Amino acid sequence: MNGWRLITDDGVSASFGLAVDECLAHRVGTGTSQPTLRLYTYRSHCALVGRFQNIDNEINRAYCEANGIALNRRPTGGGAIIMGKDQLGIALCIPGRQGDSYRQARELMVHFSAGIISGLEALGIQAAFWGKNDIEINNRKVAGLGVYRAPEGGLLFHASVLVDLDIAFMLYVLKTPFEKITDKAIASVADRVTTVRRESESPVTLDEIRASIAAGYRRAFEVSLAAGDFLPDELEAIDALEKSKYLTPEWVNQTTAIPDTFGEALVKTPAGLLDVRATLAGTTIKAIFIGGDFFATEGAVAELEARLRWHPASPERVRETLAAGYAERANQLNNLPLEALQVAIQQAVRDAQKAESAARADPYGCFVNPQEKVTS
Repeated sequence: MNGWRLITDDGVSASFGLAVDECLAHRVGTGTSQPTLRLYTYRSHCALVGRFQNIDNEINRAYCEANGIALNRRPTGGGAIIMGKDQLGIALCIPGRQGDSYRQARELMVHFSAGIISGLEALGIQAAFWGKNDIEINNRKVAGLGVYRAPEGGLLFHASVLVDLDIAFMLYVLKTPFEKITDKAIASVADRVTTVRRESESPVTLDEIRASIAAGYRRAFEVSLAAGDFLPDELEAIDALEKSKYLTPEWVNQTTAIPDTFGEALVKTPAGLLDVRATLAGTTIKAIFIGGDFFATEGAVAELEARLRWHPASPERVRETLAAGYAERANQLNNLPLEALQVAIQQAVRDAQKAESAARADPYGCFVNPQEKVTS
């Protein structure tokens, strides 16, 4: 049976936590560190963006700076998250295989998520991998996943598991399609995400969840786990990487050439009012929020939203994706007309495109910043 080292630590800083994970991925690739499963928490609180995201597109920076919330950037892809004492960070660093590449990113995440799913199952919670990089429970997201391949061949699998979550706080930290933090906005997000404690039939501590997930990895990958700690030479390498990368504004504040733009549409239909918000990155729909007073199964609506994440904005491609979603969930969506939803989405997309056109026409800021639609 293969052996992995198990490291558990709590209350780490954003810069240290990320430097550890990347450093171990490099060292495991060269054979200077053993394969390691790390189950840890960050100091409350920090906000972490994915490798290719703009912080100011994803995070309410002013709110974070005013409230002492650290900002940083992961080496793995995926979306922006908040981390603290109630969010369990998972980092698995193992040697890669010949031919591993980002083209197999989803397949790698499906593979490595098995330990989390097995651990939750042991707690009586049925979870499953869904979409591009999520683990869901009853169509609600409970964990986000990411993967990084070090040049030396080591693989880093990242996950953040929501043990608990203050949704109102999250909405202040992360930029969302909601203009104001209201009870309705909080309820809408609560229908799309969940936590381990919410789904557990009995009270469960973070340490119990951590132990169950560790056991889940032991079962899923047929490995032995031996509790350990960082070696002195590892700590030296981690410290050097933290100082040269994760504590530098050059790494944290990287930007892309394409700003996010936001659009919205209100469309009256026989089924009720449709309230659709769209976030665009260039010609790509980054996120869609579908709200209103229509009747439909919440999980089915959340699934449509997930299908349209990082999706081409062209009407033809949107219609194809909606049609596929409706074909699978006809009984749950039959009171929400597909044609009306298509119209509302395209109106929201056009509204976002107008904001982008204004930005290009007046690049020196003599216009209303579309990001000001989202207030902290």
